[in-house]
Amino acid sequence: QVQLVESGGGLVQAGGSLRLSCAASGLTFSRYTMSWFRQAPGKEREFVAAVSWSGTRTYYIDSVKGRFTISRDNAKNMVDLRLNNLKPEDTAVYYCAAGRVVVEQTQRSHYDYWGQGTQVTVSS
Repeated sequence: QVQLVESGGGLVQAGGSLRLSCAASGLTFSRYTMSWFRQAPGKEREFVAAVSWSGTRTYYIDSVKGRFTISRDNAKNMVDLRLNNLKPEDTAVYYCAAGRVVVEQTQRSHYDYWGQGTQVTVSS
């Protein structure tokens, strides 16, 4: 049984930082591209960032480039998302996802496994 469990969300002021983590089990972690999506209230779930199976390639949406950093540790079956210089518009539930896809794949239907999400709230 595949499980993706996110942690690290919380309430932070604008300009602050958070580190999200996703622990994976039940899958051959190193074979999957790992990604983070987010869903704000009343909005569609959107792609945020992805890291390749090897960790050597990453991909971000424009609005988080230079502020967010995705990384993975295949020895620990973990993927992290560091969020810096947070803005109120970053407020959302953040989801970890796994897929046998290229890092540029932003369509959620192509991902095989999902976590339950972790809330990030940025106050102005």
